[in-house]
Order: sequence, then structure tokens, then C-alpha cells
Amino acid sequence: MTNGDIIRGLYEAFGRGDVPAVLGALDEHIEWTEAEGFPYGGTFIGPQSVLENVFMKLGTEWENWSAEPSKIVDGGDEVVALGTYTGKYLATGKSISVPYAHAWTLRDGKAIRFQQYTDTAVVAESLV
Repeated sequence: MTNGDIIRGLYEAFGRGDVPAVLGALDEHIEWTEAEGFPYGGTFIGPQSVLENVFMKLGTEWENWSAEPSKIVDGGDEVVALGTYTGKYLATGKSISVPYAHAWTLRDGKAIRFQQYTDTAVVAESLV
């Protein structure tokens, strides 16, 4: 299995709502960075921190949140996913459809680093 396959499987698990499988693909010391200006912007260390500061918020503050990749570029230890976020922010009822790029670094079959790139202004518009 290639690193691209691992990341593809991670998105498939996320799409099924299989959060334990997603967390299982993360190294115990993963550095997970959400873009500055994104509602959950910042760097989180470890799967538990990602769960609490990102996934739980996406699951409770958004309806039908999706991060659907359209392309996975496998560069060995570096994998890039290009796709689209969609969902409806529950507090305002506003929906988004915004492209993203995710840069992943893997070691020994586990994700050790994640960096999000997206148009945070489009996402911020849905929050007000």
C-alpha cells in the first residue's frame, strides 16, 4: 500500500464517519495545522487534540460537513490532496463549497504532519 492509498483511505473513512479509523492513521505525535483564519485555526499535537479541537467541532457545528478529495498526488512521504469542503454552518444556516489543498507527511505508514490550505474568507462568510 502506498502513502497515497493510506491518505485516500483516510478520506474514505472520514466520509463514512469512521473517526476511529481516521485517528488510527495518525501518528501519536502528529502536528495538525488548520489554516490561520479558519474557524479552528492553529496547530494541534496528537490525535486526541485533533479530535477535540477539529473533528468534534466540525461534527457538532456543521451539518453534512464533507472534505471530498478530487485528486491525490502521491510524492512518497509527501502526499497532497486537492478537493472541496462542503457543509452548512448550523448557527447561521449558511452553506459553503470551497476548495482546499491538504499537505500530508507520512512516516512508517502514519501521518506525522498535516497542513491545511483553503480560502478562509469564504468559510468565514458562512459564520456570520
